[in-house]
Amino acid sequence: MNRATSAVSQFAAQVQGNVGQAIIGKARSIELLLVALLCEGHVLLEDVPGTGKTTLARALAASLGLSFRRIQFTPDLLPSDVTGLSFFNQKLSEFQFRTGPLFANLVLADEINRATPRTQSALLEAMQERTVTIDGETRPLPRPFLVLATQNPIELEGTFPLPEAQLDRFMIKLDLGYPTLEEEEQIVLRYERASPLDTLGAVAGGAELAAAQREA
Repeated sequence: MNRATSAVSQFAAQVQGNVGQAIIGKARSIELLLVALLCEGHVLLEDVPGTGKTTLARALAASLGLSFRRIQFTPDLLPSDVTGLSFFNQKLSEFQFRTGPLFANLVLADEINRATPRTQSALLEAMQERTVTIDGETRPLPRPFLVLATQNPIELEGTFPLPEAQLDRFMIKLDLGYPTLEEEEQIVLRYERASPLDTLGAVAGGAELAAAQREA
């Protein structure tokens, strides 16, 4: 193992261990999530509610000191609600840009298949290009940039399934699954007094992540 590989492995182990303080029994899922992050890919979490998807996303963002935004996708969500929009400021008599929740390092796109194809396309295009174009002006998204999208594979009424071509925008598809009885007991004990997310600190920062991505 050369020095670069060793550094990446050490980085991944630190982050995985820290995330594991908040989410129990999902070591393999955390590992695959880190693989996607290091390869600058995106992840689709396909599972039923209550399996820890939001906790996983928040724990990863906290462990790396990344900005985090959650978008709840619904049929009435507009593309501009995701990407942002230009508006006319009457006091300054000029147009200004208001960033949308997509302008974050880690974005949780919750129930992506509940949004219309038009809104889905706005997100998926940004995932591919890592930019958004509004009123003819292209704006770069923050780096690093990772999208964790979720969808419920069981409840399909009122949804807009992602076409296969758009599913290819995701590097990895994961299902977390329900915890075992032993893991449930550990979760109850760990969360009995307070959520570990409240005290979860960063074990690495943007510079370390960028270096690991270059070496991965």
